[in-house]
Amino acid sequence: MVVVPIPIVDLFAGPGGLGEGFSSARLESGECAFRIALSVERDEAAHATLQLRAFFRQFPPRKVPNAYYEYLRGQITRDALYAAYPAEAEVARRQAWLAELGVESHDNVKRRISEALGGAPVWALIGGPPCQAYSLVGRSRKARISRDEFEADNRHVLYKEYLRILADHSPPVFIMENVKGLLSSQFKGERIVELILGDLRQPAVSLGAKDGPVYRLYSLVKRAPPQPALWPAPSDYVIRCEDHGIPQARHRLIVFGIRGDLAVGAPDLDLEQHHGVSAASVIDDLPRLRSGLSKSPDSAESWRSVIRAAVKRWKSEPAFRASDLATVLARAEKSVKHLAVPRAQRGSRFVETTKTPRYRPDWYADRRLGGACNHETRGHIAPDLERYYFAASFAEVYGRSPTLKDFPTSLLPLHRNARDALNANLFSDRFRVQVRGRPSTTITSHISKDGHYFIHYDASQCRSLTVREAARLQTFPDNYFFEGPRTEQYIQVGNAVPPLLAHQIAGVVLNVLVAAGGDPLA
Repeated sequence: MVVVPIPIVDLFAGPGGLGEGFSSARLESGECAFRIALSVERDEAAHATLQLRAFFRQFPPRKVPNAYYEYLRGQITRDALYAAYPAEAEVARRQAWLAELGVESHDNVKRRISEALGGAPVWALIGGPPCQAYSLVGRSRKARISRDEFEADNRHVLYKEYLRILADHSPPVFIMENVKGLLSSQFKGERIVELILGDLRQPAVSLGAKDGPVYRLYSLVKRAPPQPALWPAPSDYVIRCEDHGIPQARHRLIVFGIRGDLAVGAPDLDLEQHHGVSAASVIDDLPRLRSGLSKSPDSAESWRSVIRAAVKRWKSEPAFRASDLATVLARAEKSVKHLAVPRAQRGSRFVETTKTPRYRPDWYADRRLGGACNHETRGHIAPDLERYYFAASFAEVYGRSPTLKDFPTSLLPLHRNARDALNANLFSDRFRVQVRGRPSTTITSHISKDGHYFIHYDASQCRSLTVREAARLQTFPDNYFFEGPRTEQYIQVGNAVPPLLAHQIAGVVLNVLVAAGGDPLA
C-alpha cells in the first residue's frame, strides 16, 4: 500500500512552483496525494516565499486562518502572523530550508533529507539545478569572457548535487526540470544534455561508486515505442507548456525517472491537451493600473500628458502617414481620447477586487482574499512610455508585437546596440507586447530588469506587467504571495515551473507510484 500524502523533497525550489503543483494534487477522496517534506532554496526572498506557503499548507483549505489573509492584505506583519500560530510556523520553518546546495555540507544535506522523510519508503525527488548558465541567452553573454571562465561556472555541474541525493537516498521516482537550451549546450566539448541523461540513469556510478540505483528515464509527452533502446531522444523530454493548458509559450526539458526495480511499465501520459489559452483569459480581470514615470515627477496627470503629447506629435510625423502606420495612429488617437486614470492608480501590495479570471477560476481564485496581491506597477522613462503605447496600439491593429523595423525612426532607442540589433536583426523584438488573444511569451527572470519584453496589451494602461500578472501567466494561485522587494518577486516568478503544469505531472507520478505499491492508504 502507498501511504498518502506521499513525501516530496524539492531541490533548487525557487518560490515553489513544482512543489505547489504536487501539493495541490488530490485523490478521488479529496485527500492530499503529496506533501512537501523539505524544500531547499538558497535565495532569501524565495525562501521567505516558500516558508509562507509552507505555513499556508498546515491548514485544510477551508480552515486557513483569517490572519493569513490579513497578512497578504498588509494589515498585520509576518511576525505577528507566525506568532499567532507558533506550532504551524515552526513546521513551516523546518520544511523550508535556506541552504545552498554545493556549499552546504553534504553530510548535513543527507541528514536533513533523512529526517524530513522519516523513513518513508515511497517518496519523490523533484527540482532542477539553476539553469542560467545553460540557457542560450546566458551563453551568449558568457561569450564575452574566456571559455575557461565560462566552464568554471559551478552552475554547469550543480546537477551533480542532484545526483548525490539520488545516489544517497534512491527515491522511487524523480522529476528533473531544466531549460530547453540544454539541448545545444556543451561543456568541455561534450553535449551537456547527454552527460546529464547518462548520469541520471546511474547516479551513484557516475559519481565513482561501483554500483547503486539504476533509473529508467521517460518523457512526459511522448509515449515509449516498442523498442525502448531507441528512445527517448533528448528533444523528446521537452514540454511545450502552451499545449497543456498553460497561458504561456514556455518550453522546458523535464525528465521523469523511475527506479529500475519498480515493477511498472512506461507511465500513462495524461497531461491535459489544451492549446492556446490566451494571456487575456487570465489577466483581463485584474484591476487596471497605470505605470509610473521615472526620472521625472510622477503623477496621474503627468503620465497622461506624456501619452497625449506623444500621439499629438505622431500626427505631424511623415512616418505615420504611411499606410502601415496610419491605422496604428488612428487606433492610438481613438484610445487617447478616452485615456482615463485607473481607479487603483499604480496598484500596491494588495488591490481590492471581486473579479475572477475567465480561465480556471477554480485554480486561481480565492474569494476569501478579496483582491490581488503583488499587483503594483513600476516606473518608466517618458520615451519608453511612448514606445509602449505605440507597441500596444500596433499589436491591437496587427495582432502581433512590432519589431524594431516597425517602429518609426523617432521612437527608436538612441543607444548603439539598438542600431546594431536593427541592422543585424538581433533581438529586434526588444519591445515586446503580450498579445491579447495568444499565450504570453516565456516569463523569464529578465522581467526583473525592465518591462520591455513584457508590455501589457492594453494600450490605455501603457505599462509592463506586474508581478501578479506574471504570476497569473505562470499559473500561481492568487493566494500565493511573493516575498521580498519587487525585483526579487519578479525573479522568483520568472524562474518558476508553472504550478498548473506541475499539478498535471503530479498525476502521472501518482499513478506510477500507485501501480508500483498498490492502492493509496491515507
